[in-house]
Amino acid sequence: MLFSSVCLGQTDQYKQILLTKKLGKEVRSYSKGYGIFTDAKTGRAGIVDSLGNITFNYPAKSEISPLWKNRFVLKAKAGKANGKTAIIDAGGKEVIPMNLFKFRTWENKDRLIYTGQGKDIVYDFNGQQIIPFSEKIVFGSENRFFVKNNGVWVIYDFNGRKVSDREFTDDLRFYKGRTYLTKGERSGEVVDNNGITISTISNHNVDNINAFPYLITLDASKERYGIIDEKEKVIADEIYDQAFVGREYIYLTKDDRVSIFSKKEGKLYNLDYHYVNPLFNGLFKTSQDQTNPKTAVIRLNGDTVFPKEYDRVEGLTISGEKYLYLRKDDEEKILNKDLKNILNNGYGIEKIFPNALILNRDGIYYTFSPKTGLYKELKTLKEVRESELYPALVGKNSDDLYGMMDENGNEIVPFVYDDITTFLGANEFVVKKGNKFGVTNPQNEPLTEIIYDKFLHDKKGIRLTKGKESEFIYFTEQQERNFID
Repeated sequence: MLFSSVCLGQTDQYKQILLTKKLGKEVRSYSKGYGIFTDAKTGRAGIVDSLGNITFNYPAKSEISPLWKNRFVLKAKAGKANGKTAIIDAGGKEVIPMNLFKFRTWENKDRLIYTGQGKDIVYDFNGQQIIPFSEKIVFGSENRFFVKNNGVWVIYDFNGRKVSDREFTDDLRFYKGRTYLTKGERSGEVVDNNGITISTISNHNVDNINAFPYLITLDASKERYGIIDEKEKVIADEIYDQAFVGREYIYLTKDDRVSIFSKKEGKLYNLDYHYVNPLFNGLFKTSQDQTNPKTAVIRLNGDTVFPKEYDRVEGLTISGEKYLYLRKDDEEKILNKDLKNILNNGYGIEKIFPNALILNRDGIYYTFSPKTGLYKELKTLKEVRESELYPALVGKNSDDLYGMMDENGNEIVPFVYDDITTFLGANEFVVKKGNKFGVTNPQNEPLTEIIYDKFLHDKKGIRLTKGKESEFIYFTEQQERNFID
């Protein structure tokens, strides 16, 4: 049985290849309508739009890299500006002028900390000043800065407003809008991103606040963990070897046994298992080990739902609904939230997609929707590629030719190839016709012609060769939507 996932549209790479052929210069980093090229002879970099028009060409040796939408970083490597940097738009206009500076950004945020001559300033990507020159500025989170002046740190928001007059001796990092400020031995306070104290601790060493209003504590002398609440009430004594914070639970281990604290219930459960992983609706799968490679399904209170005799157990989300996958020897089941098998007898599971299943019964393949309960025969499909780690169905038709289908049985890559070779985590794959090879992707975009005699791959991509000619196609990462809980 194969687990699959959604592969989002990958067209930027194909556009990049087309622009490279059109310009006769290698175009890279194509995204959101613009690509970057470098002239191999001169070392000059430039910007090209989606139609192949050169919108900017720096007159000296240089390097250009994408920054955000239609903003780019230009670094001069020759001439009077050698070693200097500028932030430019797609036409080459300097949004932040060429100078000797370093910068830091936060992913997908229109903010830049500019460092020059020992001072920091914050700009947006239009060159508008957000926070004036200061002794030091750092990112505190995705919407907060810490700004240092006169030796003290103060919190600012991303619009450049000071959110609190409270002064700090150190810059801090907020997680989910909170941080822990140590005040002394076994004391401190939880502070929100507006500088307000929301919890005061006076008799515990706090190790982790990510489960707030519950906090992980640590007896450093014994290296033992416990749990308290925001009012410092003890939930679990400091007797545990390890503590792990999850979305709904805190996991504590001691003497090869796990205890689970339910944040929703505010209650601690002691289990007779080495470790467990959450599934859904209060169900857990037990860990597998060398003494017993099988797994069980249990409830939070330790009751056994399915005994420790299964080879694989997974929680799934299919079409927005929760399901439980069980495999024991050659038997596979998918159960709904009521733990009832959703498949009719005689169907084997070939592949699981985010919204449908591919099934096999008596050598005939079907796509099945758990949401509607409908089975649809895939009449042209003769064989599914085994152990296929790819977010589409790779199979063979009645003419013994390979192609690809999506979860609904629609042909996304035509069944015209003698073979298809995919690569774990990459969108690109090698197709074979006769004794020749080429590269394409799930959108059936021909990234190369099928003219090469052999291919080799590494972590970066695929090199195809024909005599003395060669072509290298870089891998792009699959943007997967994980439906295994």
